[in-house]
Amino acid sequence: MNFLIINFFLISILLLTTFYIFKTTSLISIVALTGIFTLVCAAIYVNLDAVDVAFTEAAVGSGISTILMVMAVAKLPEGKKNQLLNLFPSIVLSVSIVIVLMLIIANLPLLGDPNAPIHLHVTPEYIKESKSIFHIPNVVTNILASYRGFDTLGETIVIFTAGLGVIVLLTSNTLNRKTKFKKKVKK
Repeated sequence: MNFLIINFFLISILLLTTFYIFKTTSLISIVALTGIFTLVCAAIYVNLDAVDVAFTEAAVGSGISTILMVMAVAKLPEGKKNQLLNLFPSIVLSVSIVIVLMLIIANLPLLGDPNAPIHLHVTPEYIKESKSIFHIPNVVTNILASYRGFDTLGETIVIFTAGLGVIVLLTSNTLNRKTKFKKKVKK
């Protein structure tokens, strides 16, 4: 029961944040609210016991992406920072995606359903092959290392690439400031 209450609370925060993202006109506020949105998504993943996905969402979605967007907004000319385009296409696209996701979710098996396909076909194979084929006694470690190795490598590459993007953006910003400062000192 607590699981449902926590999820209801977190989804309520998501809906409230989404409302304010559409309502606000300041780009920096939208960036901050988007960071909050992805951080709450990470909390939902933790509540669903998907800590590895939550870590990636918090690091990339809430952390690095927010920093990149703040830096991008800072590079905009002053007149463009608070100017937004027509939001109607964005709202239509968002509502369409929500409808499609709700249709997909309606066709998923219930959480913890013992007759779900994953429990009937995939999980028994993982448990059976964990010790005999891979010689790894811990089933979770076996799944992460043997079956999801490329997925984990992909997540690591995404985090690394996002980190490099932040470093490049911060370094270029610092270099631009130093160049401008040197030009002012020479005058």
